[in-house]
Amino acid sequence: MSALAPRVVIITRETEYERLLGRHGTRAQAEFFLRSREQSIAAALRRHERLNAALTTVVGAIPAAWRRCRVARADLDRFLFEPEDTILVVGQDGLVANSAKYLAGQPVIGINPDPEEYDGVLVRFPPEAAADLVPAAVERRARTEGRTMVEARFADGQRLLALNEIFLGARTHQSARYRITYRDHTERHSSSGVIVASGTGSTGWARSINRERRAELSLPRPTDAALAFFVREAFPSVATGVSVTEGVLSGQESLTVTSEMNEDGVLFGDGIESDRLAFEWGVTATVTVADHRLALVAP
Repeated sequence: MSALAPRVVIITRETEYERLLGRHGTRAQAEFFLRSREQSIAAALRRHERLNAALTTVVGAIPAAWRRCRVARADLDRFLFEPEDTILVVGQDGLVANSAKYLAGQPVIGINPDPEEYDGVLVRFPPEAAADLVPAAVERRARTEGRTMVEARFADGQRLLALNEIFLGARTHQSARYRITYRDHTERHSSSGVIVASGTGSTGWARSINRERRAELSLPRPTDAALAFFVREAFPSVATGVSVTEGVLSGQESLTVTSEMNEDGVLFGDGIESDRLAFEWGVTATVTVADHRLALVAP
């Protein structure tokens, strides 16, 4: 342990209610805007109040002598995490995924402020659990799951990490053109892009694709050192094929994708399009299981 007092980092994101106030200035103006469109501010206000109540409970569970700070999702890429931090994510499941790429083994406690709204796949605990979980995590005696992450790497050293999935395709969501290599098979594609998902991501976007296709692909579990990939809406033509459209990458296996797009080719992870890598013509992305994992505090 460091000689400094322990530091607990609380990660949140702006609520719908806060965004409405930021856009319209006052609650009355926001209510008028929604009412003119036959909507109500009540649901957004209720979710906002539940989050604030959860934050009050969580902050109250942190001893007064300890350091603590609150970080918004929008500021994660500018925040300097310390190796001995303990992370409290208060919000929806996706906020854990948004945070994972910026961490390096610090224990993460997912707090669900609104079980009626959020499934709790990653935010597993009620706010009241923080009183026991925070000291246990700070002392590194809380049980954690090592959640597999996805990594895409370019030859020049640029890389992208994600907890759920990485998307490779066109920024404009028009047809993406590329060459894909899976095991010993290489094929040119024109498609809506490629998704490479971890076991955690296999409960979300990848699961939806798998179900829609009625595929028999066995998706990995969150702690498996394996990934699943899906090509979205591959188009058959004289120049492009449709035989390499899904598969599982186990252990050290990799998927390579070489762009045949110009300035519109991109890679991004966990739905954060603003934090992306340019994927221009001739650039090859190698996608594998990442070396490090998310340390998610488990029940």
